[in-house]
Amino acid sequence: MKSGREQPLVLVVEDYQDAREMYAAYLQFSGFEVAEATNGIEAIEKAQRLMPDIVLMDLALPRMDGWEATRRLKSDERTKQIPVVALTGHALAGHAEGARQAGCDAFVTKPCLPDALVAEIRRLLDGKPAAADRRTPRGTRKRS
Repeated sequence: MKSGREQPLVLVVEDYQDAREMYAAYLQFSGFEVAEATNGIEAIEKAQRLMPDIVLMDLALPRMDGWEATRRLKSDERTKQIPVVALTGHALAGHAEGARQAGCDAFVTKPCLPDALVAEIRRLLDGKPAAADRRTPRGTRKRS
């Protein structure tokens, strides 16, 4: 954890107040500190100032969308190591790939179960690969 915090700090970037408050409450209940941002510009400013351990980034945001905010965070030396989890209501396969190309470290489709979101945050904070990254490459077999 950064800067001697006892609990990991999660920056929740979500423009819908109800959703933002729900994520924040559940994350606090699950043992995280939480900061909030309502658009991409605010997300960048808070990430640079607070240096969170992880960012939950809604992709459809006002002022600056989550795609661009993620690209800027990942191109900034100060913030490029902070994992970013893309949150979106769009379950299209192209969105997941686009999120990865923008620099997102994981992709979660909304609505999601709070426990699944917390598990994904913990996985990233522990540095474990995503399930898709753990698969055996096509054309090879695992030996037993």
